[in-house]
Amino acid sequence: MGFAEMRRFRRDPLGFLENLRRASPVEVFRLPWGGWCVGETGLALTVLSDRAFHEGMSGFFGSMLPSRSAQVDFGRAVRAILRTHMPEYREALAAAVVAMPSVTRWPAAGVELAYHCTEGVLLHSDGSPRLRQLLERNARVGALRPARMEQRARAQLLRVKLSTALAEQVRDRRRSNCRTAEAEPRDLLDAVIGVCPDEVTDPTVAQLYVLMFRSIVGPLGYSLAWSVLLGSLHSPGSPWSWPVDWVVREALRHRPVSWMVSRSVPHRTELGGIAFHTGDLLSVSPYLLHHDEQHWDRPEAFQPDRWARPSTHRPYVPFSFGPFTCAGAAVAHELITEAATALTGNAYLRVVGGGDTRPIVTNAAIPRSFTLHHTPQTLTAHDRVVGRR
Repeated sequence: MGFAEMRRFRRDPLGFLENLRRASPVEVFRLPWGGWCVGETGLALTVLSDRAFHEGMSGFFGSMLPSRSAQVDFGRAVRAILRTHMPEYREALAAAVVAMPSVTRWPAAGVELAYHCTEGVLLHSDGSPRLRQLLERNARVGALRPARMEQRARAQLLRVKLSTALAEQVRDRRRSNCRTAEAEPRDLLDAVIGVCPDEVTDPTVAQLYVLMFRSIVGPLGYSLAWSVLLGSLHSPGSPWSWPVDWVVREALRHRPVSWMVSRSVPHRTELGGIAFHTGDLLSVSPYLLHHDEQHWDRPEAFQPDRWARPSTHRPYVPFSFGPFTCAGAAVAHELITEAATALTGNAYLRVVGGGDTRPIVTNAAIPRSFTLHHTPQTLTAHDRVVGRR
């Protein structure tokens, strides 16, 4: 990508992508950073859902698991452990919101909240204190790929330390005689170990765990931040005007954290009149699908009330779609909605120093920094005015 294009992309990443689609005379357009993107909605859904296009294994796991069936089993195990711990997650949310300062800086606060409310399922309370400390530091610094180069170097160093400590914990748990194969997993690490075939090495199991850790904490925290930002901007100084579920769904439509999903072409094929070779990179943008004027009324507007009739909206793919959908997609919306409900219950939310809804984009689309004032509704009107000064 040229310097001028890079500046335009950084200034407004999603607007830049929309302009590329508008300027393209064909259904599939080339991306300046390499590969291709499917701009036409029907064709994009075919790429995401056609099983013939998804022969073989998901690239999400790389070569860490030996078969597609192992990948499917892995996804089921992750979803199961998250659902099992949902009551504990709700309890942790309630306690965390009570303890939260009245003024917080987001989206960092969203990631921190996501981590602390899932730390029990991520690592059992009997787990290594050093490992828990590394998980918390990784959540703060590198839940997703940081935008700044110096942050990336620090995040990579922390990730190496985390992987090393995890490999030791995996080895110890695998060797331990205290637990049997039939025992219910206590945490995500148990679930990952239990579903991995014996031939998967300890360091690889550790890498799989880190992949899941980042896929849970980062998207959950940033999706919550988008919901808080957009819901509060459109209901300034008052409780939200819509059900929390509608706000979360609309935030995931309007600003999906997963803004681009890529696939390697499995075999020679033709799409949109363009011939592709095996291994070519082909992408679909959930953001573009969610802003297609042929399928959405005023897609550029944040309108939670459109979800009063959710069956009228298509396509909606905040966590991808088809055979290679995110392993945690089935419970992600529930986790985000529970967190947003806890934050907004009997409280006024007011955004300060925000308002710019253009995202910062790396491998995810995250909100720009903003300050949130969280005021319990039990305070008097005078208290709220004083608190705003």
